[in-house]
Amino acid sequence: MRSRLLEKDGVPVKLGSRAMDILRLLVSRAGEVVPKNEILSYAWSGLAVEEISLRVHVAELRKVLGDGRDGARYITNVPSRGYCFVAPVQRGERNAAPAPASRAPERTVPSAALPHRLDRMIGRDDVLPELSARLLADRFVTLRGPGGIGKTTVATALAHEMWEAFEGNIHFLEFGPLKDAALVASTVAAALGLVVHHDDPSGSIVNFLRGRRLLLILDSCEHVIDEVARLAENIYREAPAIAILATSRESLLVEGEQIFELVPLPGPPQGARLSADEVLDYPAARLFVDRAAAAGHRGDITDEDAEVLAEICGKLDGIALAIELAAVRVGVYGLREMAALLDSRLKLEWRGRRTAPPRQQTLGATLDWSFGLIGESERTVFQRLAVFAGPFTLKGAIAVATDDGAPADRVVDALEQLVAKSLVSAQPDGASRRYRLLDATRAYAMQKLADGGDADAIARRHAAYIQRTLEAGMAGQGGDPAARLPERASLLADARAALEWSYAGEDGTTLRVPLAGSAVRLFVELNLLNEARIWSGRALAVLDDANQGGRWELELQSTLGHTFMFTERNSEQAEAALRRGLEIAEALSDHANAFRLLSRLNMFYRRTGDYRHLVPTALQAERIARQIGDTAGIAGSKALLGASYHLAGDQAEAQAHLDEGVRDDAALRGTQPGHFAYARTPQIPLARVLWLRGLPDRALDCVRPLVGAAAPRDVVMHCIALCWSSSVFGWTGDWAAVETMTGRLATHANVHGLAPYEAVATGFRAQIMIARGEVAGGIDLLRSALPRLHADRYELYASAFAADLSLGLTALGRVTEGLDVLHETIARVEQGGGGFDMPELLRRRGDIERLTGDFDAAESSFASSLALAEKQGALSWRLRTEMSLAALRRQRGARNPLGDLAATYARFTEGFETADLKAARLMLEEPCI
Repeated sequence: MRSRLLEKDGVPVKLGSRAMDILRLLVSRAGEVVPKNEILSYAWSGLAVEEISLRVHVAELRKVLGDGRDGARYITNVPSRGYCFVAPVQRGERNAAPAPASRAPERTVPSAALPHRLDRMIGRDDVLPELSARLLADRFVTLRGPGGIGKTTVATALAHEMWEAFEGNIHFLEFGPLKDAALVASTVAAALGLVVHHDDPSGSIVNFLRGRRLLLILDSCEHVIDEVARLAENIYREAPAIAILATSRESLLVEGEQIFELVPLPGPPQGARLSADEVLDYPAARLFVDRAAAAGHRGDITDEDAEVLAEICGKLDGIALAIELAAVRVGVYGLREMAALLDSRLKLEWRGRRTAPPRQQTLGATLDWSFGLIGESERTVFQRLAVFAGPFTLKGAIAVATDDGAPADRVVDALEQLVAKSLVSAQPDGASRRYRLLDATRAYAMQKLADGGDADAIARRHAAYIQRTLEAGMAGQGGDPAARLPERASLLADARAALEWSYAGEDGTTLRVPLAGSAVRLFVELNLLNEARIWSGRALAVLDDANQGGRWELELQSTLGHTFMFTERNSEQAEAALRRGLEIAEALSDHANAFRLLSRLNMFYRRTGDYRHLVPTALQAERIARQIGDTAGIAGSKALLGASYHLAGDQAEAQAHLDEGVRDDAALRGTQPGHFAYARTPQIPLARVLWLRGLPDRALDCVRPLVGAAAPRDVVMHCIALCWSSSVFGWTGDWAAVETMTGRLATHANVHGLAPYEAVATGFRAQIMIARGEVAGGIDLLRSALPRLHADRYELYASAFAADLSLGLTALGRVTEGLDVLHETIARVEQGGGGFDMPELLRRRGDIERLTGDFDAAESSFASSLALAEKQGALSWRLRTEMSLAALRRQRGARNPLGDLAATYARFTEGFETADLKAARLMLEEPCI
């Protein structure tokens, strides 16, 4: 019988059975292109699988062979045909003396976002290839099995194995730390980088995944199974390129789910009198011996030990965690004593089926036994560490598990022993390590902690530690924000757990406000704005005298106002919260927070159209930034001032500040929402200012890079950039570009649940339709978009859309309606202190008045428009009004009706191929009649 063996430099290479089949076929026909269908039929005889399964295994082969490394080529892909083995093949007998082993080829390293993979996974050699093929063929697989059997271990290994097949698009979500099932969808959204703006982001998640190809691994689903099942079923139905692997103790029971049962590790038969080598052929025995050796047991397994080892494996029923927990104590008790301990300790707690044999004990019984084998100090630390909902550091363990006045080294020693005994797992985290208790282990330890009456006391320590850690992170502004965020994000599960505990009973009363105050900053950083709003509101509702007017009320009010803007609407409550926060910051001389609040207030007034407040708040922010002396703060204040002057209607000042902000743009890169100088990129408002100033080509140079640019991490700022650049393209008459940007805006806003921006996208679509002569359809869209914007007090874009609505109504002969819309819009803008587009609104009013025959009113409107455009430094508005006025003067029979238009046209130095300048040139070239 021939062996199936692959060696490299004399060293056996591990390769799955199907990958080996593919290699054998390709080598047997080396130099020949083997069709893909033929390879699939050979390697998966009798099975219908997708072509991607073949790609996965070919990728595995290339990696093992070192294809492409140092110029070596083994397997090449011939598009639309198949694969060919291109390396030289020499057939003959195997060498008697293998060559010395060389270093194994390096593996592609997956992202650090995946959990750490075990160096050795014993007994699951055939699981990964089969599970990979099932997942690729069926798309939705639940890895089902009892607690402790190794579901997470297999899922982690699968994520690493399939990293290349999915081109790195793998998201591993651990639901174990999650207590509230209602947070399942928001947890998935945050992992995908979506901003959560409402209670149920499931629709946004499905919209985001539709059309994408990636692998979602949903780990430890049993305690939140209803919510996971609903979300997974929706993704399966609506996103056909998404693969889902769930791990759970029970099935999800939804459409599309395929069950992959992770069975216990096979163990040696009882009473068969096998030799040591024969017993070690079974995975359960190999795992036991491997873990015992890792724990320090150096004794060899003899033939005399084989029967006892077989007995132990039988009693542990092939449950990986139970095997590991027993194996770490072999060095202390020996095999025979271990077998006796299993009988005497575990049989009292077995919870198997009534008709099941006694050896079918539960994992809880195994944990109970393991707990009985550790010392008192280790027991105490073990129980206390269960309070951590997520991974924790050594510093965290010391803070929570050390008694007042006791030396910390006791906890350090106990933790070391708990890791050695597999009760606590450790994984690398850069130069340090993080620790965690497996879910079943943590639940067991938590019950022990509660039984001992110490649960609330330890929970209080935990909450206090998390609060201090979050607070310290708020102050840390140095270094790369993106590098700091993963460390901050690792606190999310514990922040949620600490908040829930502190608000659940009286023991956490004094921690409620500072804990919420420090946690909401993290929620904002992670785009969990809905959670930030909820916890800010809850904390403010229980604010006591000690925190009234203090730093925590400041943080809570600031967060509440900011999140209300995006999750609810631009309400009076949002403004009141921001104003209250600013009042506290000024009273405390907290300049950094004062700047942040002024920036958020400035955004609030931009959105609501209260332009009279923009420049005062921006000037105040600039004074504070200079007082602080922060480089990013000063650059941010320039961007803030430039945008404020622009919207308020002083384009010369706007250009001066934005030009300066662009020069200092490097200082703004790398800032995050937690930084007090966080501001919009200056180039975007500068583009609008340049067009208004009569520099259309420079304006387009600013926005053209956005046309093909990928969306940045900050989804709100990306929406703003798309909106403002669309307006520039519309002003220059490039409606194809407006259509492109609007499509991206609509998709982006829909995916992230940003409803106000969806309304803005509808308004831009209406503008496009009216510009192209589809007037009735454009009017219908505007009739739907404008009420939504007014209801949300989102007036920034409403005036421009209202002007287009009046244009469309007039074009359909509904002149009076069109004029009424303009009167109402102008009154609304004047109430907000005027604005940059008032000259254009006055011009539009004059155009309609001219159509009605009220020439005097029209000329008055044009005169007001010209005067205001000149005052604002808006040459492009002036050009439009001069064209309208020239048409009126021609109609009234004035002499030299084009003189003022010619003078204004002569002031332009660029942009002569944009829509307005081309129209002006045509008008000037027309002969006067």
